[in-house]
Amino acid sequence: MSIPSAPSSSADSISSPDAAAGSAAPVWVVLGASGFIGSAIHSALSARGISVRPVPAPRLRAEGTDAAAVLHQAADAERNLLAEAFAGAEVVINAAGLATPGATDSPELRGANSLLPLVAADAADAAGVRRFVHLSSAAVQGHRPFLDESPHVEPFSAYSRSKALGEQVLSTRKGGSGSVVTVRATSVQGPERATTAKLARLAASPLASVAAPGTAPSPVSSVDSLVDFVLRVASHQGPVPAVVLQPWEQASVSSVLEAAGGRRPAHLPAWFCRLALRAGYAVSSLAGERLHGPLRRVELMWFGQRQEPGWAELTGNVPEARVQDVLAASRG
Repeated sequence: MSIPSAPSSSADSISSPDAAAGSAAPVWVVLGASGFIGSAIHSALSARGISVRPVPAPRLRAEGTDAAAVLHQAADAERNLLAEAFAGAEVVINAAGLATPGATDSPELRGANSLLPLVAADAADAAGVRRFVHLSSAAVQGHRPFLDESPHVEPFSAYSRSKALGEQVLSTRKGGSGSVVTVRATSVQGPERATTAKLARLAASPLASVAAPGTAPSPVSSVDSLVDFVLRVASHQGPVPAVVLQPWEQASVSSVLEAAGGRRPAHLPAWFCRLALRAGYAVSSLAGERLHGPLRRVELMWFGQRQEPGWAELTGNVPEARVQDVLAASRG
């Protein structure tokens, strides 16, 4: 993995992991380092010889479903403890949260995905951290025809609403001298992830299908490329936008299933797929959105979702595409 260096052009710049001789080695904190993405980030940093400090995420509860309510909830004890844990760090990466697309709304879900980013960002500021990177999800933009780095969101489930609320809280918080960046991760797959194993089984079954002609771009991505991108964002010399989108890995809906299942998927009429999804979401709405998560996965399998080029493409920070290899390795 390479993290490109760029000439410093702002007071917002971050020290490169390859710091000049005589300067103190930078310390990076990974909040939620025991999770799927957090552990991958921890391993990548350690492999580069960067001093990594794993910090467990506090369990928080958030009452209310709007940014104003979350912004005024006290979590002073947790904030102070995190500030102590972040002391001396150059970068803090928040990889914590509840990655449960099928979950129903709860104070615990909002606490992990909405309140924790605020508490952690405030703690990073108190500790003098240069850059705080929060991992969000492209699911916040829901059923839009394309994903981008705009503040426009269309959450469609309890999970995506909790992640969208976390982004909104970070965008409206006051104060702070450090850089705060939200990375919208797409549909991230990895060889040890349960959702990837399920995708491989589905792709190898007769149920594997796409909406004809099957050439639509897919947001399915690899954990390796996401980790590479997160490290590029965190170490970039200069300002980074408040929201950046994980770059597209050039996969189509057909190529994803072929790589994961080793067989060509069936091509279904697009009108039939749209009709089936419309009926499915209607039934799920009557059942308290319990089927929204699985239905969204089917929707992405059939139709994918286009991604607009953004900061990564503009600055030359597009990681190598690895999704085909990751999916092929997931076959049983």
